[in-house]
Amino acid sequence: MFGLSELAIILIVVIAVLAAKKLPELARSAGKSARILKAEARAARDEEAGTAPAPRVLQGETVPPGSGPTPPGARAADAPDHR
Repeated sequence: MFGLSELAIILIVVIAVLAAKKLPELARSAGKSARILKAEARAARDEEAGTAPAPRVLQGETVPPGSGPTPPGARAADAPDHR
């Protein structure tokens, strides 16, 4: 009958035919997962060696609510209702 390699090839072909729409999404997800895993492993290795880069600090400013520009199409909170 069929050997193990023939069954594996048939299984791969069936999966490819049935899941053709999802394969690009699955490959993209696997790639992202691999990059995250690699970055985490590198960070852990750097942390153990004591060569971790200093964290980046971004300077910003605090803006109180309502003092910024109103996005297009939105109504300001204190604007009268003209209906």
